[in-house]
Amino acid sequence: MPYRRLPNTDKSRLISLKIAFRIARETHPNELAFSQSTYAKIRSFISNFEQALQLYHDAYDNQIKKQKTYNESLKIAQTYISHFIQVLNLAILRNELPQKVRKYYGIDIDNKKIPVLNTEKDIIKWGECIMKGEKKRISLGGIAIHNPRIAIVKIKYDNFIELTKYQKMVQGITKRSNEKVVRLREQADNIILDIWNEVEKYYSNMSSEEKREKAQKYGIIYVYRKNKVLASAS
Repeated sequence: MPYRRLPNTDKSRLISLKIAFRIARETHPNELAFSQSTYAKIRSFISNFEQALQLYHDAYDNQIKKQKTYNESLKIAQTYISHFIQVLNLAILRNELPQKVRKYYGIDIDNKKIPVLNTEKDIIKWGECIMKGEKKRISLGGIAIHNPRIAIVKIKYDNFIELTKYQKMVQGITKRSNEKVVRLREQADNIILDIWNEVEKYYSNMSSEEKREKAQKYGIIYVYRKNKVLASAS
């Protein structure tokens, strides 16, 4: 015997609700296979559910689009911070600056390596360190490092920070939209289950085949178990 398969995606849930809603609007209440109270639930719920799905998909699409800009800005900030520290190290290597100046930038005075700059947290940390360090060194009479100047590094860094804040805001919108969909999803499943149960009960006096034929017009999905399909095929 075939069994019912409830919708398992938001799109299929919405389709199922729309089918029931359309039939209810086109059918006299006395001939409708589910109750008016269930119809009222569909009517008050379906627009809210559809709007929530649309808002979530719009937010998610926007997040994906903005992610590319964010990634590009991260790479640029990473490059400028790395280059600045490389130039600082080269100046020390040429004895143009003493090793001790590294401490202004939060770097051990004997450390000749470029700090790890793989994550957003790394870039924020070292961006702040080199800007504070360069400002302090210059305030003590040091000559500004060129190519890149700290002012240029700051522009790239500030742009990255702004995009980081914006991306977190976008992610927050997506998260809240998804949480609303999750809450409504359970309600949608309950309404659909009520519809299907009532429809099957309405046609319960018919033969199994006739009942399924009538119920399918209300969007009820029947599927055969795999072993049944294989047995029929053989």
